[in-house]
Amino acid sequence: MAVVGLTVLVAACSGEATTPAPSPGAGTTPAPAAASDALPGMPPVTNARNVYADAGANMLSDAAKAAKPLVYVPHTKSGEVRVIDPATFAVVGTYRLGGELQHVVPSWDMRTLYATDDILNKAVPFDPVTGKPGAPIPVQDPYNMYFTPDGSTAISVAEAQKRLVFYDPHTWVQLGDLPTPDCAGIDHADFTPDGRTAVFTCEFAGRVAVVDVARRTLLRTIDMPTRNTRMGPQDIKLAPDGSVFYVADHDQNGLWVLDGAATRVLREIPTGHGAHGLYLSRDATRLFVTNRHEGSISVLDAYTGALITTWHIPGGGSPDMGNVTADGSQLWLSGRYDREVYVLSTTDGSLIRKIDVGNGPHGLCVWPQPGRYSLGHTGITR
Repeated sequence: MAVVGLTVLVAACSGEATTPAPSPGAGTTPAPAAASDALPGMPPVTNARNVYADAGANMLSDAAKAAKPLVYVPHTKSGEVRVIDPATFAVVGTYRLGGELQHVVPSWDMRTLYATDDILNKAVPFDPVTGKPGAPIPVQDPYNMYFTPDGSTAISVAEAQKRLVFYDPHTWVQLGDLPTPDCAGIDHADFTPDGRTAVFTCEFAGRVAVVDVARRTLLRTIDMPTRNTRMGPQDIKLAPDGSVFYVADHDQNGLWVLDGAATRVLREIPTGHGAHGLYLSRDATRLFVTNRHEGSISVLDAYTGALITTWHIPGGGSPDMGNVTADGSQLWLSGRYDREVYVLSTTDGSLIRKIDVGNGPHGLCVWPQPGRYSLGHTGITR
């Protein structure tokens, strides 16, 4: 949150626009990502200027190649996951799982997708090869879910309980937890390039919580300059060179920018009403910001945070969560309050399709995704 060599070439071949690589965000020094400093067991960073270099267009792992191309749409209100064929835009499956389904989360090894339900305390695995659900797994309050960069631990973001709950991602035996009493509405996360530090947003506290990944301890909390506590900090995304974290703040109508070591807030970037989700273009040069109460997407330079353009959904809408397709050509987003899904061109933001779905579509997952491993959420891959 500059792209060189293969990554730029692949993106160019896919037809996705590229821009020259600017200097690191805000002139700060990127966080360390040397192999000797990295979290043990984490796949090494291969390009310090772009931690997403191994998640370029169509750079699919063997596990991802085996998956059926599908889009999974969990619903908070209707308690179902609807599955869409991205080739035809038709709903090809509806699975009524009950509860309040928040996000569909790819596992670290990309072999399983999990629909998280923070009301019935379960995660429902989907087989990405068949697109079918399996038996529910008991998990405490999984509003969201992440995986440590070494793949050793699944993290349930227990929003209502103000804590992080750690699990063995293979047996789902609970390994421990970390109370975060000063992080009301603990929500989304991302990790430093070395994998040693995670930053979690605190939606109802107007701050972020900084966590030591290996020790599972809270290092500090950082207040935003304006502490919005109704719908404050939401999604968070590391800049490609690791120099900064971008934090969407719904009630601030824009982004806060943290330094790459997650010690202080550097500045603010206005985007639009209800800034919520953050997604990178496949070549990692652009950052897409969903403005949920404005029906728009702000397109920023992923390195500097400079506004490139703003796309407006024809007829309006409530763009929330989603991701970019494996080839980088489309941005899929749930319409949280409008019972629909939006498919936009990443070239010019034109609306390709609106798809009717159920009540309360939320953490939409486009699968497969490029990359060597998944950090969770709706598909943060590196």
